[in-house]
Amino acid sequence: MKITIPTDENSLESDVCMSFGRAPYFYIYDTVAQKGEFIINDAATSPGGAGIKAAQIVVDNQTDVLITPRCGENAADVFKAAKVQIFKSTVGSVQENVSAYNDGKLGALDKFHAGFHGIGGQ
Repeated sequence: MKITIPTDENSLESDVCMSFGRAPYFYIYDTVAQKGEFIINDAATSPGGAGIKAAQIVVDNQTDVLITPRCGENAADVFKAAKVQIFKSTVGSVQENVSAYNDGKLGALDKFHAGFHGIGGQ
């Protein structure tokens, strides 16, 4: 199974990024191999539709679980279609959120915002 988390930096000590679509990086952790990698979110600099583009990057990387503080409706629709489960992150580092997920301490993210459509950096 693969877990993806949006991050501000390419470090396990980085905080989870508050913006899913505009996160500079995604950390993808493979629970079977017990290792992860950071990838650049090419959608972060898109003039519009960053959430949908970022969601497609996550899906293309065969993610099963997304851990994020918030998510737009359009990106959530992409995840629902791909059967990606979405969990609400806790305040803390990437590593702390992976551990919290593995310990069953994260709840499902079930409220999605309308998006920031065209507002960069949100």
